Formats: sequence, structure tokens, C-alpha cells
Amino acid sequence: MGVRTDPQARKTRSLSGRLTALAVAALALFTVAAVGAAWGSVYIPPMAVVRLCWARLTRGALPADWPRSWETILFQIRIPRVVLGGLVGMTLAVAGAVYQALFRNPLADPYLIGVSSGASFGATVAIYFVWRFAWGGLNAISLAAFAGALLATAAIYGLARVGGRTPVTTLILAGVALGALLSSGTTFLMFTARDAFSTIHALGWLMGSLALANWDEVRAILPYLLLGFSVVGWHAHTLNVLQLDEDQAQALGIAVERVKGILILAASLATAAAVSVSGVIGFVGLVVPHIVRLIWGP
Repeated sequence: MGVRTDPQARKTRSLSGRLTALAVAALALFTVAAVGAAWGSVYIPPMAVVRLCWARLTRGALPADWPRSWETILFQIRIPRVVLGGLVGMTLAVAGAVYQALFRNPLADPYLIGVSSGASFGATVAIYFVWRFAWGGLNAISLAAFAGALLATAAIYGLARVGGRTPVTTLILAGVALGALLSSGTTFLMFTARDAFSTIHALGWLMGSLALANWDEVRAILPYLLLGFSVVGWHAHTLNVLQLDEDQAQALGIAVERVKGILILAASLATAAAVSVSGVIGFVGLVVPHIVRLIWGP
């Protein structure tokens, strides 16, 4: 005779397991952030990092024998880099989850519909023509990458619309096609650059880096990330329905095309902002959503 399990007990155990996983993840994030801020050409002990941060928050005094340079290195170089890295990773993960749900494809990632290709082309154009302007805390390369990513996404979405609808297959094909075209343009500009420095600079950007992260970049991209996260969070339950089938979602009263357009815009906006300051960082947007599902559940 089988043993019956109380549904409420199962629900309680599931919630307890999720909260435990969340606590472990938060502890891991805190540990990685402390180690990331401590490690570098000038080593700062992780506990010193924690004490420095606590002293900054509480305006407390620091030990007299600590080097004064630690505070400058930590708050002007390393913590901005850690914070920006966390924001970029979080953005790519959220955008990846959105695209995987919308396209019903576990291999979808934030770069599937041309965001990375557009950003790469825009950044390479700025490097090729040596643009030196800045606005809103972002330099010319970041601004060009941001604009390129948004324009590429808009072009792909426009090309994929057929009879007032945007079929997923057409959207992916348009993204692959335009992405290949923009990648060719990026390669052409790199090979025809005036000097080797421009080519190396473009290649370095394409590889992705947070080495020059600063608080201005964090402040510049944060509004776009918050807007994107808010829109995605608001439509979270709708995303669950869209994972099943668009026709079923339509039958349930969901304006599929409108919601799809809003979610693609929100995810692409956040991804464009993140990529504009970090360069193209792959793998995160593809794998992290699956890891979260394994731990937290679908």
C-alpha cells in the first residue's frame, strides 16, 4: 500500500528547498564579489574588503595601519567592475530566459536576433572613424554599440513581420541573416582599418571586457536594465503561457503579437545596454536560465 503525501507538505518542502537554494546562491554571490574585489595586482584580503565596505556604509573609522590606497582601488576600480559584471550577467540571463520562452527553443540566447552583431558593428564603426564624443556617462564606442544593437533588433523585427504577425521562425531566420551581414561588415572594417591599433582595439571589444568599468557606466545603463526587468517581471505569467503555444495563448485572451513585441523590445533594450559597456560576452545568457530552472524549477 503506497504512502500518501500531503500536497501541502510537498508544497512546504518545495518552498523550503527553493529558499535554501536562494540563500546558497546569495552566499555564493557575496563570496565571489568579495574575492573579485580582493584579487588584482594589489591584493586586498577579502575580510578587509568587507570591512572597508562596512566602514563606507556606516562612515566608520579604518585601522590606522591599513594602506590608504586600498580604499581608492576598491571603490574606484574594483567594486564598479564587480557591480557592472553582476548587472551584465543578470541582464544576459534574464534576456536569455525571455528568448527561450518566446521562441520555445532551449538553445536561444540574447544574441539570437542580432543584438550582438549590431552592437559589434556599431562599436567597430566608432573605432574605425575614431569617434571621441561622450554622452550620459558613455563614450562614443558604447553609444555606437547601444545604437547599433537597437537598430539591428528593430530592423530584424520589421523584416520578420508577415501580414501583421511575427512568426518565430521568420524572426530567427531574419536575425541569423542580418547578423551574418553585420558580422561581415565588422570584419571588413577591422581588415581595412588605418592602423593595427584600431584592429586590436576592435578585437578587444569584441572579446568582451570589464577592465575599464566605472561608476558612470553603471549609472548610465541602470535605467535601461530596470525598465527591461520591470517589463519582463510584469509579463512573467504570460511568458509561461507563451511557452506552450501561441494559439493556446491567443485563445486564453492574450494579445500574443503585442506581448511578444513588448517582451522582445524590453529584453533587447536591456541586452543592448549591457553589451554596450561590456562587449560581447557569450554563454551566460544561454546556460544560466537552464541552471536556474534545475535549481528553482520551471
